[in-house]
Amino acid sequence: MNNSMINSSVSMRSIQQKLDLIANNIANVNTTGYKRKEASFQDVLTSVKQQPGSFQKEGRLTPLGYNQGWGSKLVEAHVNMEQGSLQATDNPLDFAIEGNGLFEIAEVTLDTTNVPVTTTHWTRNGAFEISPSIDPEDPDGYLTTKDGHYIVGADNNPIRVPNSHRIDVQPNGVVLAYNEVDKTAMPIEIGQIKTVRVVRPQLLQQVGDNLYGLAADITPQQREEILQTVTADNNNIDPITVRQGFIEQSNVRLADEMTELLTIQRTFTLNSRAVTSADQMTNLANNLRV
Repeated sequence: MNNSMINSSVSMRSIQQKLDLIANNIANVNTTGYKRKEASFQDVLTSVKQQPGSFQKEGRLTPLGYNQGWGSKLVEAHVNMEQGSLQATDNPLDFAIEGNGLFEIAEVTLDTTNVPVTTTHWTRNGAFEISPSIDPEDPDGYLTTKDGHYIVGADNNPIRVPNSHRIDVQPNGVVLAYNEVDKTAMPIEIGQIKTVRVVRPQLLQQVGDNLYGLAADITPQQREEILQTVTADNNNIDPITVRQGFIEQSNVRLADEMTELLTIQRTFTLNSRAVTSADQMTNLANNLRV
């Protein structure tokens, strides 16, 4: 197998993976809070092809030999946390984050022995709702996602919403509950929505349903280096605010994705033609007769 066939066949695999990323971005162009994924490539291997000594001519400044590549591979697909546009909904249970942050949610599932297990995920999708308590005797509700996952508060507990109360969320995430029965009653503070600042987005993993997760072996200390908990003390330099009555649109620009799609498709076509040409040349060489 010659060099051009190796180079092209190796590169075609990474190009196909890039095509899959673009297709996924286009499919989520209207997904609330979706962040586009971008690919990073690097050379698989670069070797130096030596040249005969006769190539060393007078006046040549470069040493003998030239670099020979063997294709490229997809190193990682990282998340682009660029801010998406905000759309006003006038729904008091819709929230958007301004800044490089995420909402923290708790997903409760049952293991094989029917014991509740809590898994922490993060999302930019702020389309929330108030879900009733699992206890039929509890009249209050909890702030959850559309899938029923609990929104985590600053105290790392779910945010409990009293019955017959509406909520108002401040830009810093503080949740106030107003009594809908007694309009004269003072609002009560029921918690604060926990947000985290994305420090190292390349380590985020998409786990489906517009949620992000981290590797299972990440320690709490390492987690804080990847997703920094937003507090009043560290929210001055890179502020993160919560906007009630808005949802964030996807940061995917369809025109840019289509342009990149055409470029990648042509690159794939060029490499496939290189493989075909190399195969034809090899066939001709094998059929030569003296």
